[in-house]
Amino acid sequence: MGGTRFVGKPLVARLKAQGHALTLLTRGKNSIPDGVEHLKGDRSTDEGLACLKERSFDVIVDSSGRKLEDSQRVVAMTGAPSHRFVYVSSAGVYAASEQWPLSEEAATDPNSRHSGKADTEAWLRAEGIPFTSFRPTYIYGPGNYNPIERWFFDRIVNDQPVPLPGEGSTITQLGHVDDLAEAMARCIDVEAAANRIYNCSGRQGVTFKGLILSAATACGKDPNAVDLRRFDPSRLDPKARKAFPLRLNHFLTDITRVERELAWQPRFDLAAGLKDSYVNDYALHPTQDPDFSADASLIGA
Repeated sequence: MGGTRFVGKPLVARLKAQGHALTLLTRGKNSIPDGVEHLKGDRSTDEGLACLKERSFDVIVDSSGRKLEDSQRVVAMTGAPSHRFVYVSSAGVYAASEQWPLSEEAATDPNSRHSGKADTEAWLRAEGIPFTSFRPTYIYGPGNYNPIERWFFDRIVNDQPVPLPGEGSTITQLGHVDDLAEAMARCIDVEAAANRIYNCSGRQGVTFKGLILSAATACGKDPNAVDLRRFDPSRLDPKARKAFPLRLNHFLTDITRVERELAWQPRFDLAAGLKDSYVNDYALHPTQDPDFSADASLIGA
């Protein structure tokens, strides 16, 4: 499902290199790699998925399903995949905690905006559909259409103050898109990965302040010259990502299981990953006329 944007692009490249026959279902807005079958459709309606009817697949990869009905609609058309349903869930399904990092057994939050992903995992298990699900924290890297690293790059490159929640000591965790794609491709060949859920991110957490300073280094700027402007995060929803691009509480997962069972390790540490994102994405396509007006609500005019 997809395959022409952020997570899909490096995953498709890996699967092609491994010799898999690939079919991509997209809305046709982006270019399609050579050597793959393209079906044009829209997953939001049954009619939009009519091109899947009576088609069957060994593996279905769903990196864009957000609600249970999104994935149910696909399986209703194709039937269950004969080998594996590979799903991109989110570490956002976890409930707030006082103990970190979070394992895959940590409690989930039924009121999370990502609860539909946890519902999908539970449905796949209940239906007996062999699946592997990945729960990344924040995915970053070239092609990222979510305002994560770009939010920081915009302010640093344009010599703007960078809002910093409190003392900047809150710990978060990022994972590079290429590392996630590698784990997803690898799980298909690992029988033990059937009916398993994996946290999948970078190995280490980083404080908000450390993230900003690392982003400055990636941009070729002096970290000591960054204008950090502290604000009080207590008046904001801790899980909101409007004024500031990351949730305002600790967000750190344990990736031991995916490392052990898939013989996988992240190739990118944070410094290398941010540099990759800056050089191979942001520097090539800098934000045109970035809007910093919302920062005033955090740090003043």
